[in-house]
Amino acid sequence: MGRTGRRDDRALGYFAAGHQAEIFGGWTVATRHAISPTPALDLDSGTERIRIDNAVLRKANWAKLVAMVIACATSAHAHDIITTNLTYTRDISRILMRRCLACHGTGDSIPLTKYDEVRPWAVDIKEQVLSRAMPPWGAVKGFGDLEPDHALSQEEIMIISAWVIGGAPNGNPALAPRPQQKISVPRDPNFRDLQTVATRTTLENPISLLGIRPLPANTVNSSRVIARLPDGRIQPLVWLYQYSAKSTHVFFFRKPVALPAGTVIESSEPLRFTLEGPAA
Repeated sequence: MGRTGRRDDRALGYFAAGHQAEIFGGWTVATRHAISPTPALDLDSGTERIRIDNAVLRKANWAKLVAMVIACATSAHAHDIITTNLTYTRDISRILMRRCLACHGTGDSIPLTKYDEVRPWAVDIKEQVLSRAMPPWGAVKGFGDLEPDHALSQEEIMIISAWVIGGAPNGNPALAPRPQQKISVPRDPNFRDLQTVATRTTLENPISLLGIRPLPANTVNSSRVIARLPDGRIQPLVWLYQYSAKSTHVFFFRKPVALPAGTVIESSEPLRFTLEGPAA
């Protein structure tokens, strides 16, 4: 029968006494009597499968069977295989604090302020950050010198993904950052609308550009906004990616962008947007 396993004995506490079950995953739990290997019923329980002979089903009452399945489903989570040194307390919590808690803090519909709140959403979080659907920034990081830039860096995306794939361990609670009651969001500078552009415009006068406010009718899948200066240089401004038409925020630059007369500002796709400058 192979080696006798100990790690899953508690998960099998509800089997009818005197019968045998086989755990697929490297361990065999032996009891008093052997049973024929077929026919049998396979039950999936998270990361483990439990094979129960029909003889057990005939002799065990349904109450015990249901209780056994519940017990195994509960224990399977505790037996997740950990294959990463990344932890929630040391690595993931700090990323979430910087990028996510403004919308997922205490009292929000999906809070992500502690491990017990984050762990059930781990796979969904990985999928959302890999597709850059979350956080909902709507612009490609590194195209244009934006401030603030709420998009996750590639390193942050890889850390979150590796943590989830590696079993999403909690880690040492002593390494968790001190919780913040309120996440501060930088205030927008004083600004005013300079000009609304329909895909392309040529500046008649020099401007100091503080930011760009997209005005799309529909979700923008991908659109690059650039400035072509009279001397031939190209200034990247913002690259919209999966930008929702419901969004209303302005993409501000770290420093004002000085654009001389004759500069062509254009979008790679049809798009209305407003150029924002200093308040008069």
